[in-house]
Amino acid sequence: MELEIYRALIKINVPADDAQAVADSINKEIDKRYELHATQLTSKADLAEAKVEIIKWTIGSMLAAVGLFATLTKLWH
Repeated sequence: MELEIYRALIKINVPADDAQAVADSINKEIDKRYELHATQLTSKADLAEAKVEIIKWTIGSMLAAVGLFATLTKLWH
């Protein structure tokens, strides 16, 4: 993108140094925004880890529910 901005500015007769400064400035601002949001982004590794945790808790809860049901059934009869 930086090169396209630079070329567009050169086409409208902006001096090369100024065109480069503008392109660099835009690049820096984009990087700043990315850094602000990078902590909120989720990676594939994060999703895989979350999936494993969900599976563990689901299986654990199911086993606990079956155990509780079996215990209640024994006590009731």
